[in-house]
Amino acid sequence: MNFEFATATRIVFGAGAVNQVGANVKYLGRRALVVTGKNSARAEKLLTSLSASDIGAATFSIAGEPEISTVENGGAFAKKERCDFVIAIGGGSVIDAGKAIAAMLTNDGELLDYLEIIGRGKALTKSSAPFIAVPTTAGTGAEVTRNAVLASPAHKVKVSLRSPLMLPRSAVIDPELTYDLPPALTASTGLDALTQLIEPYVCLRANPMTDSFCEQGIFRAARSLRECVFNGQNKSAREDMALASLFGGLALANAGLGAVHGFAGPIGGMFPAPHGAVCAALLPPVMAANLHALRERDPKNTALARYQKVAELLTGNPNATADAGMDWVQKIVADLPIPKLGAYGIREEHVADICAKAANASSLKANPIILTPDELAQTLRLAL
Repeated sequence: MNFEFATATRIVFGAGAVNQVGANVKYLGRRALVVTGKNSARAEKLLTSLSASDIGAATFSIAGEPEISTVENGGAFAKKERCDFVIAIGGGSVIDAGKAIAAMLTNDGELLDYLEIIGRGKALTKSSAPFIAVPTTAGTGAEVTRNAVLASPAHKVKVSLRSPLMLPRSAVIDPELTYDLPPALTASTGLDALTQLIEPYVCLRANPMTDSFCEQGIFRAARSLRECVFNGQNKSAREDMALASLFGGLALANAGLGAVHGFAGPIGGMFPAPHGAVCAALLPPVMAANLHALRERDPKNTALARYQKVAELLTGNPNATADAGMDWVQKIVADLPIPKLGAYGIREEHVADICAKAANASSLKANPIILTPDELAQTLRLAL
């Protein structure tokens, strides 16, 4: 058995943790680039904490998911403002943008030199500028991953800037920052978190260390996701989902993902579809496709037993079958405000192109079994 585990240098978790960021980053420099979403007011507590520690801040706001130009503009702004380090506070898109900006502040050349698929795919040679991630959603786990997902509108695809040198210096997870998330966003990001716990658990590169995070995360998401959507002020439920998101990030960064994320990359690059909502719509049909393919072509595959364990964790029933777990996921997706993929303009005529791109996606390589082109197509159709 061989595996490795790498994550953020420091993880700080707890209600009110954002208020201590300033005191904890004083040693990194005197001026921070603070990357926020379009509503920069969500960074108020962070900015107050920085000011109290005499740390200057230049705010860079992004709207939507980051593009290559976003990172280029952010890097130029950080240099102009003479920022020593980068803090990103927001959802996964904001954290990915900050992560990529920090990487390009210290590495020579253009961003395309280092991007996979559409770029030259060169390895980063220098550690990123110090980077601190402060998530305000419970879903992506981007605060502890080693890659940044960026959109290239010209290529109609999403690609990753990826390197162990990009791991954050610190990840600060404060559940209080998620209390006011609206139900629809809570649902889509929460189901993204659940997907990022199930896929690493059943994938080809699962290992005992990531298994422990997945099992604990699935258990917490199962008992608290629905409550968070319908009662967002439930503190213990919000804490559960913040932990589930963190554990999913730790797992996917050190094990892998699967077909859900294999589809999500191409779809996100081709259509204005939020990543979490895409994963939520795809999770039930992908689970069904994997179970069918495993039973038909590889009935001794250990992933079948893992799917049964997923079912036990989701349902709380120690005798649950893998199908019961699939049914549980189908029901919660149906019960929560999750649109089908057709809501984003995806139609039958797009299926072949999406599937062709998904087949080459890095995430699909860790799926527990190779899905045929017909299986991929039928899986996608069920999510439309």
